[in-house]
Amino acid sequence: MAVSTVLTLWMCVVLFGQDCGEAPLNKRIVGGENATAGSWPWQVSLHFRTFGHICGGTLISNQWVLTAAHCIITKLGSAWTIYLGKETQSGPNVHEVSRKVSQVIVHPDYNNSYLNNDIALMKLSSVVSFTDYIKPICLAGNSSQFFNSTICWATGWGKLSNVSSTIPANLQEVRIPVIGNNQCACKYLAEEDANITDSMICAGQENKGACQGDSGGPLQCKQGSKWVQAGITSFGVPCAREFPEVYARVSEFKTWITQQVAGANVEFVRFTSNGTDQDSSFVCGVNEASTFTAELAFVVILVTVFLQHITVQ
Repeated sequence: MAVSTVLTLWMCVVLFGQDCGEAPLNKRIVGGENATAGSWPWQVSLHFRTFGHICGGTLISNQWVLTAAHCIITKLGSAWTIYLGKETQSGPNVHEVSRKVSQVIVHPDYNNSYLNNDIALMKLSSVVSFTDYIKPICLAGNSSQFFNSTICWATGWGKLSNVSSTIPANLQEVRIPVIGNNQCACKYLAEEDANITDSMICAGQENKGACQGDSGGPLQCKQGSKWVQAGITSFGVPCAREFPEVYARVSEFKTWITQQVAGANVEFVRFTSNGTDQDSSFVCGVNEASTFTAELAFVVILVTVFLQHITVQ
């Protein structure tokens, strides 16, 4: 596996039938702070053996979880415990349930050098019952449009900043805009290994975004009363610098997901942004490309690097 300088990884439309994307307890209107219990009922925490939380994920049916391929250290189901309805990584979680994993599926075209197709599925050992604190999210379906500046939210238990080793106990939430792929690719132009593909979607702004430990978690956007997952947290320049974070674009994987979870009630929704797509006419100029070349730490995820990260947790 080739390693460049240093990048941090982070860690057909159907009708609504199972209340996907419904979060009746979500009352938040600002980001960058603790999420209240039940705000993001599809958010799950992936625990690897005795290391504790290493990645996030989302509940997409009563027995399937969606996460990032780079989070999958092993496909051995017994090595994993998935927590649902969790608000804090320390102290009691009265609405929490946990499940072991019976099956792990990594996208066959996942490329861990360029983090393309960074998507995986985990099947719970038994089904879970839905409550206000445990619900599936709707997934972005084919032809979904997330225009530049569409407001979405990222959630997770990742680090609070690049200069801090502190891992928050409480689930964090942050409100961030989508950055069009043309503009995003322009930002990453200085790093030859950061190839922004159609299977990716970017979002974030300076001082607001994902960080280490948020990998596998959702980028979610609201349409009407429904929350729709647009992306899966994949990689970025740590953390929330002038580079947007990069997510696996969920709508590109509808066919693959449907095939893997055959028979499961996973719901896809076509998300449509308002207005026009300003990114379609974006032209990358010299002054717009990132000048962070010297600091650009682009790291392709190595198992040893990932294990170093989870060991300190």
